[in-house]
Amino acid sequence: MFKRRSFGVTVLGLVAGLTRAGNAAAQESWPARPVTVVVPWGPGGSTDTFARLLAARLAADLGKPFPIDNRFGANGTIGFASVARARPDGYTVMVATVSTYAMAPHLLQLPYDNATAFSGVGQLAQMPMFMVVPRSSPIRTLADYVAQAKRNPGRETYANSGAGSSTHLATELFLQQAGIQVTEVGYRGGGPATQAVINGEAGMVFVVSSGVMPFLQSGGLRALAVTTRERTPLAPEVPTFAELGFPEYEVVEDLAMLAPAGTPVPTLERLNAACAAAMQAPDVAERLTALAVTPKVRPASEWPAYLAAENAKWRDLIRSREIRIQ
Repeated sequence: MFKRRSFGVTVLGLVAGLTRAGNAAAQESWPARPVTVVVPWGPGGSTDTFARLLAARLAADLGKPFPIDNRFGANGTIGFASVARARPDGYTVMVATVSTYAMAPHLLQLPYDNATAFSGVGQLAQMPMFMVVPRSSPIRTLADYVAQAKRNPGRETYANSGAGSSTHLATELFLQQAGIQVTEVGYRGGGPATQAVINGEAGMVFVVSSGVMPFLQSGGLRALAVTTRERTPLAPEVPTFAELGFPEYEVVEDLAMLAPAGTPVPTLERLNAACAAAMQAPDVAERLTALAVTPKVRPASEWPAYLAAENAKWRDLIRSREIRIQ
């Protein structure tokens, strides 16, 4: 009896040791084959361009291809669903935006559990947003805008690029904190919404940096404030909302990398380190500046707390403003 038990314990210990050794070897050899990078948006957009730039650098640094797989539709959730179903082996990852991983769960019925379906490689970069008005507008400052809106509730207009989009929610957060009423004018996409303000069809719009920098540089639009906590090097002359009396206001179009839940932590950490190195490479940094993207890599260990804070922030706003996607 004693011998059988000892033999069983020994075999179990040997099996466990071999399993740990196998897992460690697999993690040390990662990547041993191509790593698919899912982009939940169509080709040619800012997220896709960012992902392709990052993937090319990761392939060069890690010695294996990082092919892009555009799985777009339904506000990015089709791509998310495909990654949620993928094997958690480190060979499927996704470049994701805050609009899908922190906003969409409170606006849509999802085919996956957003809270448990993914592991975070971590935040990689961010694109600030700007609140802009037409060049011809008599409004010169944020204080001017708020005062005008308070004098004439509902008469000022803003261009909305899409219900539930990150720029829409950035606008709603500002209106809530400023305590003003501004009438929405809907457009199909950021480009038409921005052009509407340039043409004077709407009085104001929030635009992501990648879509507005040429108009700020040419003078077609006037920026009243930038949505980041600190001034952005993309336009250092533009003050932040915090500087202008809104200390709690901060919105950025964050770019992060996610993997299926259960992906080994050492793999997540190695990929995070590789992404950080890629973001610091001079050629990548130059391209990111041209894309109006600012690198900001956080460790994988910080992802759960960051995601929880973003989810709570947008959940509360969506509920309080009764925002719905029709």
